[in-house]
Amino acid sequence: MTERSVVHSTFIIERLYPAPPSKVFFALGNADAKRRWFTDPDNPMPGRFEMDFRVGGKEVNAGGPKDGPIHVYTATYQDIVPDQRIVYSYDMLFGETRISVSLATIQLFAEGEGTRLVLTEQGAFLDGHDTPSTREHGTGVLLDLLGAFLDKRT
Repeated sequence: MTERSVVHSTFIIERLYPAPPSKVFFALGNADAKRRWFTDPDNPMPGRFEMDFRVGGKEVNAGGPKDGPIHVYTATYQDIVPDQRIVYSYDMLFGETRISVSLATIQLFAEGEGTRLVLTEQGAFLDGHDTPSTREHGTGVLLDLLGAFLDKRT
């Protein structure tokens, strides 16, 4: 019998972007924009991307190496306040194995001519397949990719 475990963790990541909250919100909520920055830098072509950006809507992003299992991110938008807040729950699968379930909140604050983004994630990391530090690092990489995308647009 496989031993089961859950590690609970909360982390907060902040970024300052040189774009107003409306542009950051657009990059987070527009499917065409998000498709351009929300990628794995080691495998930039997702196998599947769907996005229905509305309360109750779903987002699916799946991809992985040619010879390895697919990573599947499936999110449900729980709350959306334009230019201010996005709350979503999501799970991650590695192949057929669920590795985590999380609740995340993105808040956008005008700061000077830019935006301070604050992301808070509360995660349940399952059976040792993923760790809070790995997820925090990966989320930070994605937020850096968002920053690079916004730099090109401003």
